Amino acid sequence: MVEWSDSERSTIASVWGKINVDEIGPQALARVLIVYPWTQRYFGAFGNLSSATHGRTVLNALDKAVKNLDNIKGTYSELSQLHCDKLNVDPDNFRLLADCLTIVVASAFGSALSPAVQATWQKFLSVVVAALSSRYF
Repeated sequence: MVEWSDSERSTIASVWGKINVDEIGPQALARVLIVYPWTQRYFGAFGNLSSATHGRTVLNALDKAVKNLDNIKGTYSELSQLHCDKLNVDPDNFRLLADCLTIVVASAFGSALSPAVQATWQKFLSVVVAALSSRYF
């Protein structure tokens, strides 16, 4: 279990509160699909699914982690199981998406995403990635 300081909790909530899900989600997922083209193979199983739609879905799901900082692993247990057993998504893709999300957020926020804020945000995303990967190991 991860320990969050009051400052980290506040920082995560602040960053999350400034994120426009309809804008940032599609941009982050599109970046993953462009920079890491092999990730596109997973979308064939969804049929006609746009990166905009799934990008919003992914970011809306991130809201659950923000609201459940003390139990992120439990919060994503079923989603981890789905991605592992049914969708067969390579768990490293969660890290790739987290990295691209950080880049998009940094581009949108500019200097407001100070090194300290970014470090906290990346710590948060690394916990989310670990939770989503938990059923694989």
